[in-house]
Order: sequence, then structure tokens, then C-alpha cells
Amino acid sequence: MVNKNMKQYLDVLPEIAESIDAGRPVVALESTIISHGMPYPKNVETAKEVEQMVRDHGAIPATIAILGGRLKVGLNDGELEYLGKSGLDVIKASRRDIPFIVANKGDGATTVAATMIISALAGINIFATGGIGGVHRGGELSMDISADLQELSKTNVSVVCAGIKSILDIGRTLEYLETVGVPVVGYKTDYVPAFYARSSGFKVDYRLDSPGDIARAMKAKYDLGLEGGVLITNPVPEEFAQAPEKIEATINEAIKEMDRRGITGKETTPFLLARIAEQTGGESLETNIKLVLNNARLAAEVAADYSRLENK
Repeated sequence: MVNKNMKQYLDVLPEIAESIDAGRPVVALESTIISHGMPYPKNVETAKEVEQMVRDHGAIPATIAILGGRLKVGLNDGELEYLGKSGLDVIKASRRDIPFIVANKGDGATTVAATMIISALAGINIFATGGIGGVHRGGELSMDISADLQELSKTNVSVVCAGIKSILDIGRTLEYLETVGVPVVGYKTDYVPAFYARSSGFKVDYRLDSPGDIARAMKAKYDLGLEGGVLITNPVPEEFAQAPEKIEATINEAIKEMDRRGITGKETTPFLLARIAEQTGGESLETNIKLVLNNARLAAEVAADYSRLENK
């Protein structure tokens, strides 16, 4: 149920609002991948494929963005097209950016953190993305740590992803998540996936082998009033995975180039992903698409099982 105080800021598509009110499964989807993650028109095509994947597996998709200062839960075709064509001109919006974009009636493509916040305002508790942010390499000195991690610790939205982006310091990211009490679940895996690669070599907190098992753990967490999300990691399908050593070599070279050029903050991730795409001849883009679709499928199945548990 939408908080009445939020109605002056929040637009929820009728189909989504009705589903939330009726306790039917809904899966939130982010918009940064549309404006900042892929070139046009591939970004819009992928966004529509991801929404269809959610529908095909028993849930309603809710792509989230900020348009004209309105928090949008669900986008129509015209809005998807606008985001896709506008690309990098749209602000990459995290928690700190939301009030300023709203106040200035601006546009924002929502990161993991911002998507979680708007999902929670609308009453959606599961969200599918590609990979989450984390502690950047060298973060122990720079303190460059994604707001996604703090959001996972305090906002009751569970996130299905292909693990922690391989461009980050995965070990320190997992230590941070442990400190703030975020459980890391591996879906049919004992090891945290590393976005393009199926394993980072780091163990998950809990391995769960069915959507129903994940839904039951989520329900227990929220019934007990334990705030924050569950990080549900889902390895990219084997046929689309990239060789970890090849990705690692590309990342190391790109980091050296960033240091030379003074690239920091929000510019880091797009730069690294672009370099990886160049070095893999575009294969990494295809991997990115396949893993997002895979996460959307799992999120829809978990949402459907969670809905059945809630409606018993």
C-alpha cells in the first residue's frame, strides 16, 4: 500500500498499484541500465525483454525512474524510449540525489540504492538488477564505497543480482555487508558470482536451491522486523560467462588508465564497463543482457512464491 504522504511525489501505474494492493507479485527494475548501461536502441530493447521475462514467470514488472520530478513506478513505452535516447544526459540518481531531482523537476535514472528506496515507498519488496555496487579497489584509502551497501542494510527490499561487479574489491565488499548485517545468498551456488564470471572464489553466507526457499527466508526476516534486504546472488548462465582472468587483466589496465586521467566517483563504473566491452569485442554486453534476464526470471519466481506465502 502506498504511503499517503508520498502521493504528491509518486506515480504508480494502475496495473502495478492494483497488484500491490491485492498482494500479487511485483518485481522492481532499475533504470540506470537503460540510460547508463547500454547504447540506444539496445537499452530499450533489453528493458522490454526484461519486463517480459518478469511477466512470463508470474509477476508484474515495475521499472523505476524519476521523470519530470516524479518518482515513477512503472514506465510506459514512450518513457522507456525517452530514457534510452537521453542516455548519459539523465542524472544517475542515488539516495542523496533524489530530493534535488524531485525539487528541480528533473530526470533521474535510478541506481540500486534509489530503486530500492522508491520500491519500498510503493510497497514492492523484491528487485532485479545486473550487479550491485560495493567497495572500489583501493577503497580502504579512497573510501569510495557505493551507497548500495548502506541501502541494503536499512531498506526492506531484497535484491537479485549476478553478484558483485568484478571491477570492485569483492572481498572488502563482503566484509562490509557482513558488518551491516546483510545476508548474502547464493542461488544454487556456494560461491559469490562476480558479474561476468560465475564465481569470485568467495563463499556465500547461505546457499538456497529454490525460489521457495528464498521466499521463506525473506518472509521470516521481514516478519521478525529485521530491517534491510537480502542479497540474492544468481550466477550468469554458464554459456554466457566470461573468463575471469581475461576480465581481471582488462580491469587492471583500465584502473591504471583511470589513475592517470584522474577518473573517480560516478565516472568509474561506466569507464571500466566500456573498457571491458572494448576488450571483449562486445561479448561483455551480451553477457550483461543475459545475466539481467536471468535475474529477472529468478526475481519473478521468488516474488510469486513470496506472494503465495503472504496470502496463505
